[in-house]
Order: sequence, then structure tokens, then C-alpha cells
Amino acid sequence: MDLQAIKQAAATYGPAMTKFLREIVAFPGESSEEKEHVQRIEKEMKDLGFDEVEVDPMGNILGYMGSGKTLIAFDAHIDTVGIGNRDNWNFDPYEGFEDETQIGGRGVSDQLGGIVSAVYGAKIMKDLGLLNDKYRVLVVGTVQEEDCDGLCWEYMIKERNIRPEFVVSTEPTDGGIYRGQRGRMEIRVDVQGVSCHGSAPERGDNAIYKMADILQDIRDLNANSADESTAIKGLVKMLDPKFNPDHYEEARFLGRGTVTTSQIFYTSPPSRCAVADSCAVSLDRRMTAGETWQSCLAEIEALPHVQKYGAKVSMYEYARPSWTGLTYPIECYFPTWVIPKDHKVTEALEEAYTSLYGNERIGAEDTVEMRKARPLTDKWTFSTNGVSIMGRNGIPCIGFGPGAEAQAHAPNEITWKQDLVTCAAVYALLPSVYCKD
Repeated sequence: MDLQAIKQAAATYGPAMTKFLREIVAFPGESSEEKEHVQRIEKEMKDLGFDEVEVDPMGNILGYMGSGKTLIAFDAHIDTVGIGNRDNWNFDPYEGFEDETQIGGRGVSDQLGGIVSAVYGAKIMKDLGLLNDKYRVLVVGTVQEEDCDGLCWEYMIKERNIRPEFVVSTEPTDGGIYRGQRGRMEIRVDVQGVSCHGSAPERGDNAIYKMADILQDIRDLNANSADESTAIKGLVKMLDPKFNPDHYEEARFLGRGTVTTSQIFYTSPPSRCAVADSCAVSLDRRMTAGETWQSCLAEIEALPHVQKYGAKVSMYEYARPSWTGLTYPIECYFPTWVIPKDHKVTEALEEAYTSLYGNERIGAEDTVEMRKARPLTDKWTFSTNGVSIMGRNGIPCIGFGPGAEAQAHAPNEITWKQDLVTCAAVYALLPSVYCKD
């Protein structure tokens, strides 16, 4: 294969990728409101000569190149979060901006840049005759990821029987290759009390006070050590083979689990002059290798004050209609996943990258020092659609995408033109490397 031709083709398409990205960003596209993003991506795929383009009943956009036996997919979620406080932005988040090296706008890193590079990676495969009877490429722009990671792939796998050989997540990776992430859960804890007039609180049973005790236990679960003398052993225990004999090495790679309180609710039916008769909290639970939804719920249920007050512990469910009106309910459990460092997919992506760009991360001048200080192959801090692809369904997943994880959900979000080019070239080469044997 002519590696220089691949790099040159990607560089030549750089201006077109920038234009494409800016035109997607011009439309707001929060979860369940991605229609205009889909329409713009559909047009680009058709204009570039994709062999087949479809929008599925959930609203995901799927573009196919080639007709080979092995299906290789590139996933990019095309919804974004909102802009937050507009006063925190130095430029219009939808008009965006570009200069010689950067592109600004809501979603440029998280993660509309990924669909742009994947679309043009497939185009390069076609241009250079890299498509053959060994593989077929699927580029997917998926919906509702910001609301419910992996929901889109649950639908495609379970309802449409789309099961690629492996999937490349194009979420931002700061120039690196990412082979896993911690999972997460959305947990709710409810405790009941008895209301009474606030002038005589002893007549009631204040649910907020009960929750205050429970919250101290939750804080201890996150912060404590795992010493034998500790009544509530901290989540750090999963890094110890004593508590996690089968998965502690993977847990050390991904990092320890965490739990934090993210929301609090109460009811006090009569008025503000009354004792609260219920209180509930939402917990953001990040899970490392070896933790499951069952173990995480049991851990909260076992906390001393949860037991003392008979609190109810449950998992949230997501059931919001997509932009097409389809509702696909699912529990808010997003499993941990990690692909082995010696897996064929990991090695293929590393070979594709190093063949083109060497053994270190690269990037624009303002990023390269920070990137080169990090290992080429690493993991995400946040969550991705890999929670369904590999976490729930066992389909190998690997990450390589333009932009920076730290830009996700931030005001003044930017990405780098060089990243779009780099990723398009690596995507174009990867299927040939994987299918060469």
C-alpha cells in the first residue's frame, strides 16, 4: 500500500472536512433533535459516492462502502449537549469560527469531528482502491448518545441485527488510541418520612435528616480506604486482588470506580413550613472492571443508614423518543469495557497509526507537547457508545478520534484541523491492515 498516497489524500480533503464540520455545527443538534445533522451528513455521504445510505427508524444515519464479507464499523454520535450559559462563550457556538489550525463550535470535539473524518476515511478507501472483497465499511452517525450512551447501538444490534466484526469509536482521543473506559450507572435512593407542621418538628419524621445520614455513608464509600478496620470499605478496594481477583489488572488500567451525589429532591406537601415527608438523591456511579450493576446496587443497599431507614435503591430508566418519534426504553446501566492490549483489533489500529505517523501521538503545535507526554495507547475518562457495543454485546471496540476529551461539554469548544486529517488517513488504512492475513 502507498502510505504517502493515503496521507496526501487525507491532507487534500482537509479543507472539505473543515467545511463539512462547520456546516453540521451550524445546526443545533441536542439529543432527540438531530434531524438537521442527519440530513447534512446524508447529503455528504451521497455526494461522495457511498454505495448505500439510509436513515433507520431510530434516526441513525448509516453509510456503507464496499461489498466484502467482513463488516467494519466507524461510530460517531452526532448529538451534542446544549451551550450552557451563553455568556461563557467568546464566540457564537453555532456560527463557530476557524483559523489556520483550529475550528470552534459546539460539538466540534464531542464529537461531530469524528463523523467528518470517518466519512472522508471511507471516501479515501474508495478513491485509492483499498476496498476489496474482504471487507465492507459502515460509517454510522448515531443519535441520543449524550442522553443515553449506547442506546443507538442496542437498537441496531438487537432490532436490526447489525453486528460488525469490530467498531472504531471516533470519540475524541487527543491523538491516542483508547482501548477501554470505566462504566457508569444512574442510581436513585429514596427515603420516606412523616410530614408535620414546622413549628413542632418532633411530631414528624424528617426525611431530609435521614438522607443526610445516608449521604455521609455514600461519601465514605467513595473516599474511604479498604483497610480491615474500615466499616465502609472504599471503592478503591477494586484495585486490590484480594477484593477483585479476576479483574484487578484491568481495574488498575482503567482507574478506580467513583460515586457522587448529583441531584437531590424532596417533598413537603403542605408548605415550606412543614417537615419533609420524602427525600431522594441521584447518584453518578462510575464503575471499573469487575463491578456490575448488581454489585453496585447491593453496595448502596448495604450502607448502614440505608438499612437503618429502609431506603429504596433503584436504577433509572431512559425512555425518551428519538427525533423520529421512536422510543426504545432501557435501564441506565452503561457497562465497563476494555479490549486487551494484545487483541487483533488493538494491534491492527496501532499498526495502521504507527505505519503512517510513528510511535508517538501527534497534533497541532499547541497540543503536541502534552500529547507526547502520554502513552500512545490509553483509555477514556468519560463514557462512550462502547458501553453497548462491547460492554453489553461483546463486539470488539477501539477508540481513535479527532479532538480532545477535555473539550467535551465545555464552553468555547475547539478541535484541530490536523486531527481531522490524521484520523481520516488512519481510518482509511485500518481495514486493509486488519484484513491483510
